[in-house]
Amino acid sequence: MLQLNNNGILQKEEWEKENFILPKFERQTVVKSTKEKPTWIHFGAGNIFRSFPAALQQTLLNEGKIDKGIIVAEGYDYEIVEKINRRHDDLSLMVILKTNGTIEKTIIGSIVESVTVDSDNKRDFERLKEIFRSPSLQMVSFTITEKGYSLIDKNGEFIPVVIEDFNDGPSKPKSYMGKLAALCYERYISGKNPIALVSMDNCSHNGVKLYDAVSTFAKQWVDNENVDIGFVNYINDKNSVSFPWSMIDKITPRPDDSVKNMLIKSGFSDAEPIITGKNTYVASFTNAEEAEYLVIEDAFPNGRPQLEEAGVKFTDRLTVDRVEKMKVCTCLNPLHTALAIFGCLLSYTEIYREMEDLELKALVEKVGYVEGLPAVVDPKIINPKDFIDEVLNKRIRNPFMPDTPQRIATDTSQKMSIRFGETIKAYRDHEELKVGELKFIPLVIAGWCRYLLGVDDDCNKFEISSDPMLDTLKEQLKGIEVGKKRPFHEQLAPILSNEKIFGVDLYKVSLGDKVEQYFEELVDAKGAVRATLKKHLHHS
Repeated sequence: MLQLNNNGILQKEEWEKENFILPKFERQTVVKSTKEKPTWIHFGAGNIFRSFPAALQQTLLNEGKIDKGIIVAEGYDYEIVEKINRRHDDLSLMVILKTNGTIEKTIIGSIVESVTVDSDNKRDFERLKEIFRSPSLQMVSFTITEKGYSLIDKNGEFIPVVIEDFNDGPSKPKSYMGKLAALCYERYISGKNPIALVSMDNCSHNGVKLYDAVSTFAKQWVDNENVDIGFVNYINDKNSVSFPWSMIDKITPRPDDSVKNMLIKSGFSDAEPIITGKNTYVASFTNAEEAEYLVIEDAFPNGRPQLEEAGVKFTDRLTVDRVEKMKVCTCLNPLHTALAIFGCLLSYTEIYREMEDLELKALVEKVGYVEGLPAVVDPKIINPKDFIDEVLNKRIRNPFMPDTPQRIATDTSQKMSIRFGETIKAYRDHEELKVGELKFIPLVIAGWCRYLLGVDDDCNKFEISSDPMLDTLKEQLKGIEVGKKRPFHEQLAPILSNEKIFGVDLYKVSLGDKVEQYFEELVDAKGAVRATLKKHLHHS
């Protein structure tokens, strides 16, 4: 049996016989030198970290370009550290699922130590403080989800545990960002050494979200006389503490059963996933797509690993912002949303199968290439057309990526302004492009209104994915039935003119009437969704 631990991976021939790729460096030496003089600690022990940043560092270790690994800290679900990391001596198995149906199995050995971010766990929290005191530490990175940075609840009030931390100071914080601020304070009082705090979470202007959280703690602690004013100055001095922006893009779904079974067949004994008390579904292996992008603002006051040699693009803040806009407003997210809406209407349950549908394939090609590309914000360091090519020809088509239109359709009212509104505004403000000539983006918007009726193209009911505006939207469209003709202006107008949803009033940019017209066609009769797509996609 192939066991994932320090002793297990010594059975080199056994692993290689089953086509597993082992680390090519002397791991015990790397573990020792990293623990003594750490350079990189990462918060968030989840799949994206294990399949991406940890794999990048492994590439550099394999090539002998660095001699340090990464320490990982888990601040949300401590069971991951106990039951996965430590049980496997911090080794992880990364399975890359390629579009052509082949797979690549790599043992990741670049993670050398794991700790919980738990101030009640004296040993772990003291170890974290020790790491943050290290002058050698260059980078603290994060994949903790956008929620992880938030200090406020849905009413805009500070969360009770955050208020408690504001009052108690950095001695024994309970909130995630309070703990991080306390560790930064530890670095400040032990020599004010510089550090880069790098959010790698998939949210816009992630560096700002992280800065806002840490600086809020610093200010509150100064106001409450828990720390001296110098700490605020340290956090605000970009030569001491930087908060680079980044854009990350790689799909790492939860561990898949087909992958698990294939690993068991090849003699891998530790493939069974666990479900933690916090409902995290985690395994000793991760499965991920081949495509990956990581673009980081090059602002590292204490130096950094040479990750550009493993494919990371380092650039300025404006370019990171442009890459983010390219992905979210044009080249990936709008295409996903179009497939999600029409996938639900045409009863698909897997996104990849939609690319075998002539109409849906044509729709996303028109939204991406015909309407998106002319208005794209070109970041220069990634070619937008190449990016869309890879999205449509490799990424969405990958049968190993079991994503569903129903999941992607979640919260669509919150996504419309970014995924389509930005392109509409770009057309409106452009000298040569004419906003009134857009056809396919208005068709997607009409499709979303049709989706909100909760019946598919065969007139069978389906469950609409959750959305904070759902009740309001359903109320507005109440009474509309497929096959019952009448003008829909009164019901659609409050939605289509809502700038909060689309970023613009669609009537003011000459698109509202067009969306209404498409909507009428989509609700004309059973089968009208398919007929409308055929009519507009094959005659344009």
